[in-house]
Amino acid sequence: MSDADESSDEPTDEEVVRTAAEAAEGIIFERYRQSDVTDFDVTVTFEDGVLDVDVYVNPTDEAAADVDPERVVDEAARAAQDAVDDLFAERS
Repeated sequence: MSDADESSDEPTDEEVVRTAAEAAEGIIFERYRQSDVTDFDVTVTFEDGVLDVDVYVNPTDEAAADVDPERVVDEAARAAQDAVDDLFAERS
């Protein structure tokens, strides 16, 4: 079955991945200024209805002292899940 055969009400896998990644990245840069992040990575997969979000952030020592990186990673992953839940809710 091609994407054209699927219900247009369902978001595509690409939309799900993009929505999750944008939400996670948004949280990272709400908590840290861009100049305070030395490296970050947001990896999102959505296969067979299962969303997997992996977030890594490496802030400067000064930024990490102000905002716990593990907390930011957790918040970013939750935001990604919430954004995808909202996307599906909008389409139903």
